[in-house]
Amino acid sequence: MLIAAVLCLCAAVVVAGLGLYLLARPRPGDQVFQVLRAVAPTQLAGAVMLAAGGAAGLAGASPLLLVVCVVGAIGTVGAGCYQAAKSVARREAAESAVGGCGTACASCTLSCK
Repeated sequence: MLIAAVLCLCAAVVVAGLGLYLLARPRPGDQVFQVLRAVAPTQLAGAVMLAAGGAAGLAGASPLLLVVCVVGAIGTVGAGCYQAAKSVARREAAESAVGGCGTACASCTLSCK
């Protein structure tokens, strides 16, 4: 239990550090970095859950509490990744559908005749 609690605390520090690093950087123009920056708040929430699970594990609480905190952190970060990727995909689809023809230039020029 002690090893799992220490690993949980170490993971919380790494996840929180990555989230803070992404929030501290200036806004990038690249789509990938925009998704990563959008996930940073959920990473911080996941880090808090991991830290709570690690603290509970060190305090000698039930092992079930540690498992619940880890599963909750993974679910939170996973849901944040899904939502960020979905919003970027929606934005790219809206940008590529300008004029209703998508990226097919030939169909736009042929339909104007």
